[in-house]
Amino acid sequence: MSKTKIVIIGVGAVGATTAYTLLLRERVDELVLIDANKGKAKGDAIDMNHGLPFLGRTKVWAGEYEDCRDADIIIITAGAAQKPGETRIDLLKRNVAIFESIMTEVLKYNHDGILLIASNPVDIMSYFSWWKSKWPVQRIIGSGTLLDSSRFRYLIGEELGIDPRSVHAHIIGEHGDSELPVWSLANIAGTRIPFDEETKERIFTNTRDAAYEIISAKGATYYAIALALDRICTAILHDEGAVLNVSTLLQDYHGVSNVYLGVPCIVDSSGVREVLKLELSESEREQLHRSAQKLKELIQSVEV
Repeated sequence: MSKTKIVIIGVGAVGATTAYTLLLRERVDELVLIDANKGKAKGDAIDMNHGLPFLGRTKVWAGEYEDCRDADIIIITAGAAQKPGETRIDLLKRNVAIFESIMTEVLKYNHDGILLIASNPVDIMSYFSWWKSKWPVQRIIGSGTLLDSSRFRYLIGEELGIDPRSVHAHIIGEHGDSELPVWSLANIAGTRIPFDEETKERIFTNTRDAAYEIISAKGATYYAIALALDRICTAILHDEGAVLNVSTLLQDYHGVSNVYLGVPCIVDSSGVREVLKLELSESEREQLHRSAQKLKELIQSVEV
């Protein structure tokens, strides 16, 4: 049986926490850490290796881009950090320049893996990665609104006193300020969620603005996104066919085309096997179009 291998490019707060999460859950045989700060990558690898007697089999090392060769999944978390008060979109021009150099190196060594993008603004960085790589679109996946949907489900569950794993609800669109809640389909065991409009607005606002609150409080978000990335990796490595709200290139999705946005997708060993078309209300479709138009304008503003 061939060994499984994940490479993480960028071992700041998100990358390092993702690596540790994958290590604790023993997802792969080989875990490679790459960072412009080679000392940071080396230190994280050594630190994790010292815990292997408590865990098991995973080989962890600080590597170079050539270690992307034969990787099943390459997770990119590198990029400029989001500052307090800064929107994800403010990061755009800085991170496109960083991605240009990263993608050039990755493409020298890997042609068959899956790219999992977590750097913000994630939908645009995912689109850029697809454009740059010329890979089949199903193999370039953004973390999308998987984390946003998890936050949404958690807050609904908290409001009702119900395990959030039993809450079925979606955030779709941009992973950012123009994202939208699909209240028309939100349910618990097929029953509608009995919230008035004020409660819905409060829960969605807290969902949408969660990152700003966390960044203001402690400087960065990393625990929950690491768990979300682990979930995507597991669906890929185990060929699950799991339905996850990841970012992918949409084509005629309620009239939206040629832009990466977060929507429910079937994820398996091929990447995004299928995009699931939700039955949206008219107002939700309008919000989705506004989200798509916003990102298209930003993509066009960047020379790629």
